[in-house]
Amino acid sequence: MQSPITAVWEITMGCNMRCGHCGSSCKESLPDELTTDEALSLVDQIADLGLRWITLSGGEPLMREDLPLLVRKFVSRGVVVNIITNGWFIDAKIADELKKSGVSTVAISIDGTEEIHDSIRMKGSFKRIENAIEHLKNAGVKVGAVTTISNKNIDTLPELRRILVNMGVSLWQVQLGQPMGNFKERPQWVCDPEKIDAIIDFCYDTWLEGEITIRPADCVGYYSEKEMIIRQRPEMGGSIWNGCNAGLRNFGILQNGDILGCTSIRDKSFVEGNIRDKSLSEIWNNPGSFAWRRKATKEQLSGDCAICVYGSRCLGGCPNVRLTMGDDINAENLYCSYNLALKGLRERLFQETDHEWLIAQAEQSLRNNDFQTSAFFSARALEIAPENQKALAIKGFAEFMCGNYSLCEAANRKALELYPNDTYAMKGLGLALHKMGDSVQGLKYLEEAAAITNYANADIMHDLNFVRQEMSRGENAS
Repeated sequence: MQSPITAVWEITMGCNMRCGHCGSSCKESLPDELTTDEALSLVDQIADLGLRWITLSGGEPLMREDLPLLVRKFVSRGVVVNIITNGWFIDAKIADELKKSGVSTVAISIDGTEEIHDSIRMKGSFKRIENAIEHLKNAGVKVGAVTTISNKNIDTLPELRRILVNMGVSLWQVQLGQPMGNFKERPQWVCDPEKIDAIIDFCYDTWLEGEITIRPADCVGYYSEKEMIIRQRPEMGGSIWNGCNAGLRNFGILQNGDILGCTSIRDKSFVEGNIRDKSLSEIWNNPGSFAWRRKATKEQLSGDCAICVYGSRCLGGCPNVRLTMGDDINAENLYCSYNLALKGLRERLFQETDHEWLIAQAEQSLRNNDFQTSAFFSARALEIAPENQKALAIKGFAEFMCGNYSLCEAANRKALELYPNDTYAMKGLGLALHKMGDSVQGLKYLEEAAAITNYANADIMHDLNFVRQEMSRGENAS
């Protein structure tokens, strides 16, 4: 099992605020909170597991008096420590203490202009943040900001950006507010899916301005042109969205030592174990742990996520968005920019009745390697002209390239029912069956297509030999 790289640890549920959007519904510290000795032992276990970075949050982490001790222990073990705080308790003394402990970055939660922020969190908290940032800067601590986006503040993000720049904040993470905890009691605060593109546009514009480094959290995405540009920046990892890393490269720790894939997921059924019962290494390396993520497949998803060209890579985006917005970990992610674009395309195509034009557009999309769009155009063409051979061929190929092998199979079977000697459909069906695990039957279709063409068609022979080679290695055979 690959070692994790990073984790988030909610070290306490105690908090001095009662924020309207708090997903954890934090109040007082709970009686089962890890003791200092237990926490220090866990620090060693985390370091032994090879972790590089840890984020300590809450609740309000500064309500744990042993926070500096934990930070120093992490730093002594070579783990970089970041803290997320509401900033209320940070004065010059605390700032100096955090600096001496070796903390890397202190990120302060700020959710809008003074009026909006105080209405969400607590009266006077905005002013305390201004002071806290000044104290941290004076102490030489790198300062970041975290903003939870909701209908309460989405329209004021440009103004908040100016405020943060003027405060001297260097790093800003924005995340989508999700209906859990206190936030669930305020459904009017939850942004509609259509707002996701506005959030991405704002992040892109902020990046272009270059006055502050902005990081859209994993719940903000996916696969629009601007979103992909943002995520390919070096500070974002240098690649487009590759799926949630929960249980793969990171994990979450709750205040009582429960281990789960992500601290945003509050459903206790996703807890993999507790460090009071098993070591962290046992929990992480257990083959059955984090099965919901480690064994996730595109086929488990629903709606357009199940047929998306990015599905096998993305796996539906942020699991907690699907869990909170769709009530199921495998639900369709309606807060995906690409998902919204697909739905918009389908709605527009529903108005189109010229199947020849649709086929021409499907062909052009293939030439542009836009297989998802091609699949949509050809699907609409087939609704109008269900026996069109060219549309069936395009549909079969486009779905294959999208990884939708059962849809590819269906298109090619339909083509062969209508056109029994269609060698292109035979080839396509054979490849689809091979990908679906029925290589023996798939090989028969490929061999039949090769025989009909007197073994002279280079494409068919290439695919036939490819399947034979994979079968000889035992791949996908049944």
